[in-house]
Amino acid sequence: MSSVDSRSYYGQPVLKEPVWTPEIPVYFFTGGLGGASAGLAFLSELRGNDQLARRAWAASFAGLAVSPPLLISDLGVPRRFLNMLRMFKVTSPMSVGSWLLTAAAPVTGVAAANAWAGLFPRLSRVARPAAALLGLPVSTYTAALITNTSIPVWHEARGRLAFVSAGGAAASAGAVVAAATPTDAAGPARRLAVGGAAAELIGLRVMKRGLGELAEPYHEGKAGRYSKLGLALTTAGAGVLGGAGGRSRLAAVAGGTMLAAGALAERFSIFRAGFQSAADPRYVVGPQRARIERGETRGAARQSAKLQDVSAETPVDLQGGGRTRG
Repeated sequence: MSSVDSRSYYGQPVLKEPVWTPEIPVYFFTGGLGGASAGLAFLSELRGNDQLARRAWAASFAGLAVSPPLLISDLGVPRRFLNMLRMFKVTSPMSVGSWLLTAAAPVTGVAAANAWAGLFPRLSRVARPAAALLGLPVSTYTAALITNTSIPVWHEARGRLAFVSAGGAAASAGAVVAAATPTDAAGPARRLAVGGAAAELIGLRVMKRGLGELAEPYHEGKAGRYSKLGLALTTAGAGVLGGAGGRSRLAAVAGGTMLAAGALAERFSIFRAGFQSAADPRYVVGPQRARIERGETRGAARQSAKLQDVSAETPVDLQGGGRTRG
């Protein structure tokens, strides 16, 4: 941020830090896990892999069932979650996400009950594709939610953070299901986990490069430590799961555990980076003044200069209060 003056009033933060509690990054993880697992379960059923499908439905239901309590715990009062359902606003990621989660959890429960106990045979014919269809946006809408805020490190990553979220969701879903499934039936889950991990790591690299200096919080403080931990766990977990995980159940469990833990650590890294970005005025004032200097937006300084130019072109008669005449 050295290229522009990034000072704020007495060095005070320009933005308030988010008020979200640590339940939120856990919710980002469980929602992504549950949503992506539903898609894996449905596709596995279509290919006749019932062993994998049953475990994927169980993982999906577990992830989606625990998500509302995590949100309610963050909100503090249960009725606040219900208040978000009083209306549906397509332009609000929070409204859309609340309705998606509310709809996805019960249909996934029906699909899981049918897969494990044969319950609801007729209803499950509709519930299974509905769960898969709803699960995919559930796994990524949280990226739209946080990039719709004014937090610089989140807002400036819009359009790229969604790919990171999708990759992490795929990695965590594949990792958990692969660890819970016999190795001879877990091939699709392993491929999803390794592919999702690669997509997540590439997405993070592209996102941070696009952020430029705004990506500094990802390399500092708590966000930096979580980022390094996530990178190490994701890389190691993908290697173990994609290698020995196809031959050894123990390796599959170890690799899947590391990969899922890496996805969770990355969620905490993104979460903490938002706090650090809001607390430092450099990440708010600096980019704003840089855009003004480049002429991409108007600011007080640019507007003042424009008014001075106009005044110079049209001199004013100070005594008469009007324009001077030739």
